[in-house]
Order: sequence, then structure tokens, then C-alpha cells
Amino acid sequence: KNKIDNMNLNIIGGSGFIGTFLISQLLKSYDKSNIKILDISKSSEFPDLVKFCDVRSKEELQQTIENGSVLINLAAEHRDDVSPVSLYYEVNVDGAVNICEIAREKNIKTIIFTSSVAVYGFAPIGTNENGAINPFNDYGKSKYKAEQIYKSWQAECPDERTLVIIRPTVVFGENNRGNVYNLIKQIASKKFIMIGSGNNIKSVAYVENIAAFLKHSLKFRAGAHIFNYVDKPDYNMSDLIKSIKSFLGLSTKVNLRLPYSVAIIIGKCFDILSVITG
Repeated sequence: KNKIDNMNLNIIGGSGFIGTFLISQLLKSYDKSNIKILDISKSSEFPDLVKFCDVRSKEELQQTIENGSVLINLAAEHRDDVSPVSLYYEVNVDGAVNICEIAREKNIKTIIFTSSVAVYGFAPIGTNENGAINPFNDYGKSKYKAEQIYKSWQAECPDERTLVIIRPTVVFGENNRGNVYNLIKQIASKKFIMIGSGNNIKSVAYVENIAAFLKHSLKFRAGAHIFNYVDKPDYNMSDLIKSIKSFLGLSTKVNLRLPYSVAIIIGKCFDILSVITG
């Protein structure tokens, strides 16, 4: 048994994509009575475990977070089309402030936080956890600010508190309708057009694996632990598309290829159109 077998696990944002897979894995090792989801949304898989709570509300967190529990924070504002952009900071940053304040009040010693490789921006291949922080969007900026808040909390009692920050790359898997799903859907519909040479690297993480790593991190001792998470091997786009086509029983030949410069011009035209039309 590890150090938290008999402690309560509070999963903030646990109704979402990663949270659903994480809880499925936790239930293999922990009693259901020790697991609670804190979320503004109902869980389709585990509705009986949900306590409705908005990470932006300190009062709601006070009412739902249990004394001495272990906190896993999966809650985030992460879509590309969030408006207003202040929501990134209200959820990701102000939420971190609220969680740390409650953690101090309720004698919480362990926080696990899912950040993102977006904190690195357009990072060179092979960037490790010591890579330069250079986010290019509000999502990455807000995630890094949240990391600093959690680090300050841990540093107050470094020999007693455990902080795990996990920075995953693009997460995909069953029931997710994100970038990887859309790529597969385009290829399956035979409407896919390759942009550029296809030599750019697409790093991905499978949801079952990231959930397993989150569960594993419950065993870590006091300290600040930071991990990039990616499943190897990395694929470039050409190899990834060939792999998907092969799995779908399609020809692996890429017939349509659009020069990168032309694609950028087309994209800019749509950007202008979106501004005009709203």
C-alpha cells in the first residue's frame, strides 16, 4: 500500500476527458468512497461521484474539498476559441490561487496539476523540463502562471508538501473530438490535404497512458516534481498520415499537397473574414 491508500482523492475537473479515464483507473486500486469529482459539469460515467463546484469560487471549493485530501487539478480553460480571453486567467490562474488557499486551510499536503507543453511555445525538438519558457498564447501563459502559484505553495513547507506538475502534449483517445480525431476524420472522408513537406513533428499522448502516469504520481514523496509527458516514438506528419491511412485500409500515398506559403495566405484570408463577420 502506498501513502494515500486510505486518504480521500478530490479530482477537480474530473468529469472531463482525462478525468474519466483517470477515475476508471483509480477505481481499480482505491475504494469508491474515497474518490470525489469536483466539477461544474456532470460526469457521464460517474455521476454519483460529482460534487458541483466552480474552481473560480473559493466558497464552493471550501464546501467541497475535504480536509487532508489529495488534490488532482484537471480543470482548465483550454479551447482555442475562448472569449473573452480573460477566462483563461480566471479559471487557470485564479483557480490555482483559490486551490492553494484552501489547501493551506485544510492541511492538504499533495497537489497534482496538469499543465501543458504550451508553456514552451514553439520549442526545439528534444526540449526537456529545463527548456526555455516562451508561451505564445494566453492558454500557455495562464498555465505557466498557475505553475508558479503552485510552486510557491509547495515552497512554504518543502519537506512536507508534494507538488507534481505534468506538462502533456496533445492528448487523444476514445470519446475525444480534438485535433487527432479531426485529422483521422479528414483522412477517412478522403478530404485531407497535406500542408507543406510533412516533416514537422507531431508529438501526442494517449489518454490511458497519461491517466496511468497521473495515478503513478500519487506515490511521489515531498518535493516539487515536474514532467513533460509524451508517448514515443514521435511521428512526423507524413509518417503519422501513412500510419492512419494504413489502419483505415487506404492507400498510404499522399495525393494532394499544398505549399506551406499558399496555405498561410489562405489561412490569413479566413482570419480576416472571421474578424469582419465575427
